[in-house]
Amino acid sequence: MFYVYAIKSESSGKIYIGQTANLEERIKRHNKFLPIRNKSYTFKNQGPWKLIYKEEYSIRKEAIKREKELKSFRGRNFIKSLLGP
Repeated sequence: MFYVYAIKSESSGKIYIGQTANLEERIKRHNKFLPIRNKSYTFKNQGPWKLIYKEEYSIRKEAIKREKELKSFRGRNFIKSLLGP
């Protein structure tokens, strides 16, 4: 199973959108419980990061396509609309 997800930094309010095959491990990496590259977006923009949205796909190609859609202007507005005013 592959996941497209959105996480939000509780300290800065920034939103990150990504895709992975192991969502639980990936969120641990974002929150620095597992090793992470020190040049990554989530390293530079401090957490803690909280999962705010996810979708499941059986094929990685579909997950990558949806990730790109969510990273567009309309996709980011969709994610922000889920958070409310």
